[in-house]
Amino acid sequence: MIVKEEFLSQLRRYFALNLYEVKIWAALLSRGVSTAGELSDIANVPRSRSYDVLESLEKKGFVIMKLGKPIKYITVPPEEVVERVKKNMHSEAQEKIKRLEDLKNTDILGELNLLHTQGIELIEPSDVSGSLRGRHNLYNHLEHTIRNANTSITLMTTSQGLIRKAEGMMPVLEKLKKRGVKIRIAAPLTKENKNTFKELGKVAEVRQTDSKARFCIVDGKELVFMVMNDEEVHPTYDIGIWANTPFFANALEGLFDTAWKGMKNPVIK
Repeated sequence: MIVKEEFLSQLRRYFALNLYEVKIWAALLSRGVSTAGELSDIANVPRSRSYDVLESLEKKGFVIMKLGKPIKYITVPPEEVVERVKKNMHSEAQEKIKRLEDLKNTDILGELNLLHTQGIELIEPSDVSGSLRGRHNLYNHLEHTIRNANTSITLMTTSQGLIRKAEGMMPVLEKLKKRGVKIRIAAPLTKENKNTFKELGKVAEVRQTDSKARFCIVDGKELVFMVMNDEEVHPTYDIGIWANTPFFANALEGLFDTAWKGMKNPVIK
């Protein structure tokens, strides 16, 4: 049986199987029903491993063992396999989420927080910074930084960045507003994001700017800024810098305050 390596790699990625499992499964799909020995020869998998692999596939719902001798295996229709894998993944995810939720009520989290607090006290101010690669990581850290704000958030972004932040962070911004955090947002106004301006205006003071910059200052001390133009870089290669630096954050916020006075309140019809 000749199966392209790329196809096998895709099966491994989508169905979370190892190499022997995808080879045996693909071989059985091509035969419909077969013995472990036959599948071993077809798939070029050591015969000593084929039984273990088939037992694993059976537990995962990919194959069914027929009664009788010699023992043969039949394949489950791929559509049904997809549904079973989805169900198993959902159950596993729910179990992991519950485990993490239960962690909040244990001493483990307290000990972890104590380790972190003690570690932070030993860190030099210049060391409390880091590089963030990929827009997904960037936004996760940005949301974490914003969520911990006590007094103020100053945010400057691009037209598309405004839309992304509204979609991903609106619930967090709503909670911050209720806590009395002062939120200011500046971004270019376009046809595509005018509704976003209107929506964000419910939780923040939003003004229009022609400048292209991407940064966020929290409480005048923490800073997250992006070094790439989001119109020219793929999200995977987006890069940002996070730093806990009151000196630089205050200086940048002072510059923003000056520019803020000249920014227009958007007129949205």
